[in-house]
Amino acid sequence: MRSRDSAVNQMLEVARQEAIETTWDRFEAQLPQCGFGELGVCCRHCVMGPCRISPFEDGPQRGICGATADTMVARGLVRAIAGGAAAHSGHAKHLAHTLHKWVKGEAPDYPVKNEAKLRAVATRQGISSEGLDVRELAAKVVESVFSQFAEGEEPLAWAGATMTAGRVEALAKLGVLPVGIDSSIAEMMHRTHIGVDADPVNLLLGGISCAIADYTGCHIGTDLADILFGTPVPIQSEANMGVMKENSVNIAVHGHNPVLSDVIVRIAKEMEDEARAAGADGIILVGICCTGNEVLMRHGIPPLTHGVSQELPIMTGALDAIVVDYQCVFPSLVEVARCYGTRVITTMGMAKIPGATHIELVEGEAVEKAKEIIRLGIEAFKARKGRPVKIPQVKNKVVSGFSVEAIVAALSKLNGEDPLKPVIDNIVNGNIQGVVLFAGCNNVKVPQDNNYLVMAEELAKRNVLLLATGCGAGAYARQGFMTPEATEKYAGEGLKAVLTAIGEANGLGGPLPLVLHMGSCVDNTRAVDLAVAIANKLGVDLDKLPVVASAPEYKTEKAVAIGTWAISAGLPVHLGVVPPVLGSPLVTSVLTSGVKDLLGGYFIVETNPHKAAEKVFAAIQERRAGLGLGTSQW
Repeated sequence: MRSRDSAVNQMLEVARQEAIETTWDRFEAQLPQCGFGELGVCCRHCVMGPCRISPFEDGPQRGICGATADTMVARGLVRAIAGGAAAHSGHAKHLAHTLHKWVKGEAPDYPVKNEAKLRAVATRQGISSEGLDVRELAAKVVESVFSQFAEGEEPLAWAGATMTAGRVEALAKLGVLPVGIDSSIAEMMHRTHIGVDADPVNLLLGGISCAIADYTGCHIGTDLADILFGTPVPIQSEANMGVMKENSVNIAVHGHNPVLSDVIVRIAKEMEDEARAAGADGIILVGICCTGNEVLMRHGIPPLTHGVSQELPIMTGALDAIVVDYQCVFPSLVEVARCYGTRVITTMGMAKIPGATHIELVEGEAVEKAKEIIRLGIEAFKARKGRPVKIPQVKNKVVSGFSVEAIVAALSKLNGEDPLKPVIDNIVNGNIQGVVLFAGCNNVKVPQDNNYLVMAEELAKRNVLLLATGCGAGAYARQGFMTPEATEKYAGEGLKAVLTAIGEANGLGGPLPLVLHMGSCVDNTRAVDLAVAIANKLGVDLDKLPVVASAPEYKTEKAVAIGTWAISAGLPVHLGVVPPVLGSPLVTSVLTSGVKDLLGGYFIVETNPHKAAEKVFAAIQERRAGLGLGTSQW
């Protein structure tokens, strides 16, 4: 089984019949994968290498420079954290520059859409908004954001303002509060250069600091996206490949940054007549990966597919254009597209693909660029009109848009004076045993979506509240788990009662969805904000809450960085794919147990989703017992 998604499996059969290479084929061609790499005991940080350390006593036990397995594994891990932090913070910085250009009058297509969020962020960060208009206040917020990137004398204010006081104190005691996002990333690259830091524990502490910088970048990215494009509220749509139509211009937005895709959504509505003049019924926009999550949450644009299956919609013959920004975009898209006439359009100067059409995003010309891109999709439609298409008739309803603000607003219908009280009361009485955030990617080493689905079913029946972001959210959207019907089917009686009470109080006539969609992978900080609010309400730190994070099918460096700041925040974090650290018993021990004594969080590595659900539930029960709450022996 390659995927639990029937649409994906249908298109994989098309790929087999038409001899089109997919990511699964390339994975099989790589087998057996390098055992040294899987263990993390290989190094090519200098040109004396590559070096490898044998896991057996009869082979090399040190690299040419004398680095041990512990050093190699730690260096490799913290470099991955730095890579993830660079990706998330680059995303945040792009949004900051966009807002800054609007402040200066250079990007009229990007006005502040959510003034309330702008003022809330300013207040949180200690910026006075008294007497300032929107543009003046935005200028001050942007200035504050830019100050988080350069090295300063004080720890990052954005992180400190969004964590519990106890968490800030715990991180300060370890000396791992970063003083600049860019400087943290640069320091990790320096420390992992040959001849610098060889102490594995010291390297891991540096990795934790860099991960907190990543958290800061993520939080900035979410805050600025809400300010520029609006804070998500619940919205209903559909998901999976069946949302495409043969006689429509089908255009996908793909990647992670909503700066251009948000404008494309708006402009596509204005260009329906051009599409109809070309013989189409209209324009259908669809999303792939986290750019898809961004436009789903704010505009109801249907998500098409996610992660490892991104090549397959092209093989339907109905996808006219894929517009990509950056991160998680496979260069193989161009090769597949050549066979079907799909236009692959890159939009970022730092993320080009040979063979793709490049239309550079210029914020001051965003509308014109969006029109140019959409017209390429219309031209591709005209060229393929009349050709047979193979669209899998698979789609599911999805309800998304559960920002923290939206969740609090929904809870306020139960208790207007104290919105969090219903959640806390139901955690105390056991109707909600705990909360699990599903995050991360799909990984070709795992049957796509399987770990997500199995774990959700197992935990929901145990009355665990489920949240999701990124491609994990995409898995649940495509598979019908983000619906009230899924709540009726899978939720335990306690959880079902809570979700039904909230749904009915909000006029839904039934429960909330089984899994709450909280956004893209950069939006994982939304879940932290919710946990921090509950922790502050209870007067405890995050390491006491029955809250766990899980990345059942992760693959990216960004996921490594997120997982590291999640354990630093005090959360148990489940990984469904074994990280490349087993070559060092020391590093493995620190990550799975030693760090628990320091920060409360730790990694749970379990590839079997049934066993993983049991271990995650056990971690929840341990936290409940620590709070003096009743436990379940499910």
